[in-house]
Amino acid sequence: MNPYVLMILLSGLGLGTTLTFSSSHWLLAWMGLEINTLAIIPLMAKQHHPRAVEATTKYFLIQAAAAAMILFTSTTNAWITGEWNVITMSHPITNTAIIFALGLKIGLAPMHFWLAEVLQGLDLTTGLILSTWQKLAPLALFVQTTQTSDPMLITSLGLLSSLVGGWSGLNQTQLRKILAYSSIAHMGWMIIVIQYAPQLTLLALGIYIFTTSTVFLTLKMLSTTKMNTITTSWPKSPMLMATATMVLLSLGGLPPLTGFMPKWLILQELAKQGLPATATVMALTALLSLFFYLRLCYAMTLTTSPSTINHTPHWRTKTNQLMLPLTTTTMIALGMLPLTPAILALVT
Repeated sequence: MNPYVLMILLSGLGLGTTLTFSSSHWLLAWMGLEINTLAIIPLMAKQHHPRAVEATTKYFLIQAAAAAMILFTSTTNAWITGEWNVITMSHPITNTAIIFALGLKIGLAPMHFWLAEVLQGLDLTTGLILSTWQKLAPLALFVQTTQTSDPMLITSLGLLSSLVGGWSGLNQTQLRKILAYSSIAHMGWMIIVIQYAPQLTLLALGIYIFTTSTVFLTLKMLSTTKMNTITTSWPKSPMLMATATMVLLSLGGLPPLTGFMPKWLILQELAKQGLPATATVMALTALLSLFFYLRLCYAMTLTTSPSTINHTPHWRTKTNQLMLPLTTTTMIALGMLPLTPAILALVT
């Protein structure tokens, strides 16, 4: 892709997200979401592969349907209340419809069926953008609209997303599909606490972005997208595979790694709000996600190729990818748990 075209598309991604962040009018927020969608479409289809074109078409249709639902619902709310403000979604019907439309945007269960299929057809760089940056604008609208919505609806969406994300990833062998279901499960953790402590949602989102970026960059460094190909990756780079194993455990929320921090604080907040049963179910769904992360860890570190050689082959060339983003995100994904009191004081 031409560097100038790539710069324009990445600028469009930043412009759309910034416009949605800074707008309190539904039309401007909708325009930001549309700019965001149209900017990532050429990035998704740049491979000119039938699978990539199929994923791009599915993504465009789903996002267009969600954007049309947002526009229709915001117009209906303005007709009923006379207000275009984002935080004035007081009518129960329009409020519920906008929650489902935003859930379709970010892939919340039960509107999640498109996410794994779309992510499977993309390359790892575009998949990283879809899993991280594309979640920011809809979640910003989520934070503003859930303050007047039905708590039972938000809790049900969070529980269902965490359960579906953990359960559906158990028998997957494609790494991009596993990361898609991981994204669905993490969205459930963010959504379930968004009505009680939005700052914990932002904290969970930030840590999820760093940990999943580390996994995507590691897979890009290894040039692998299937589980049976990472079983032979340990002899190539033992240090990289050892850190990748810890990052996967961090993504699953295992202490004493960074990923334990948001789950710990969210469970504490749910118990504080008088929802111990909900906190218990969420903790149990986290075990489902942790199981398929452990499968990946086993494939990475405890399996070796039958023809393993102990010296570097002559045809193995050095990678030309930048190591600084990977090392930075790895450090953040592994070592931030001792800073939990300082981070909690900062976000609250």
